[in-house]
Amino acid sequence: MKVFLSADIEGTAGIADWDEAERTHADYADFRRLMTNEVLAACEGARSAGASEVVIKDAHDSGRNIIVERLPDYVRIMRGWSGHPDGMMFGLGPEFAAALYTGYHAKAGSEANPLAHTTTLRISRLLLNGEVASEFTVNALVARRHGVPSVFLSGDTEICADARRLVPGIATVETLEGFGRAALSIAPSRACEAIREGVAAALSSLPSGAVAPPQGAFEVMIEFTNPTDAWRASWYPGAEISGPRTVAYRSADFFEIQRALRFLTA
Repeated sequence: MKVFLSADIEGTAGIADWDEAERTHADYADFRRLMTNEVLAACEGARSAGASEVVIKDAHDSGRNIIVERLPDYVRIMRGWSGHPDGMMFGLGPEFAAALYTGYHAKAGSEANPLAHTTTLRISRLLLNGEVASEFTVNALVARRHGVPSVFLSGDTEICADARRLVPGIATVETLEGFGRAALSIAPSRACEAIREGVAAALSSLPSGAVAPPQGAFEVMIEFTNPTDAWRASWYPGAEISGPRTVAYRSADFFEIQRALRFLTA
């Protein structure tokens, strides 16, 4: 059984400030270690459930955060960014039995995590078919496009609730809850234990039957914080201005939505 893991940092237990997520700041080293610990816990849970291989996409910022020397021998890791529209899910394919997500966070426009955002801080909201979307919203649909079920997510309280609404039956571990610029977090050791157990349980009872691919039509709308970003993005083929600071793009093919996001948010 091959398992795919997309790992972010802003939903890691204990995190509360951008200094802790940015590699140029002294605080980053501690939270890089905590992110790695949660990834390792997910890998251990997958292994105990029978995974022969875990492929990790290091999906935060530079894509070079996880401490690779700590990874067990049954793991492969995708570091850096290829430029492929799969983005945070690059490396996933139909041969995988399941997709896991660690360190995930609330969507742009939310107050549920001091580090809430979607893809970039230049976006105030991203909407998919009229619903405000998170990075998980898009990534779970990428997994579906590959025929892979999303079965586990850890992160802040809101993204866990969103994940349960979007993917009925997904297992979640809530690591923190935001209050303005503050965050109330569980202990990192408790988070790792819960992730390890949650992943093992989720993979021991995988859903039966094929995963249906996402069906169109799709409309993505990006509200930028700056009108000049919207004007620039509007030159992508097929994109159009759709209100103040907002660009819209439509397609019946979800991969074309992914391709558009790859360039509209760059």
